[in-house]
Amino acid sequence: MNDLNNKPAGVPARKFRLDKDNGKFLGVCAGLASYFGMDPMIMRIVFVAGTLIGFGSLILVYLLIALLAD
Repeated sequence: MNDLNNKPAGVPARKFRLDKDNGKFLGVCAGLASYFGMDPMIMRIVFVAGTLIGFGSLILVYLLIALLAD
C-alpha cells in the first residue's frame, strides 16, 4: 500500500515563508505567489479585487498569514 504523504528522497518539502525582499507591504502576497509558483502581481490583484468586491475578510486573512508565518 502506498503512503501518499511520503516524498522521495531528495525532494525538499515546500514551506511557506514571507517574501520581504519582493514584498510591497508585509510580503504575504509575494510569499504566497512564490509558494504556488505564480507572479506576485497576480496574487496582489487577487487580494485587492477580492477585498473590493466584498470579501472584506481577505484583509483579516492577510493579517493572520502575516502574523502566523515565520
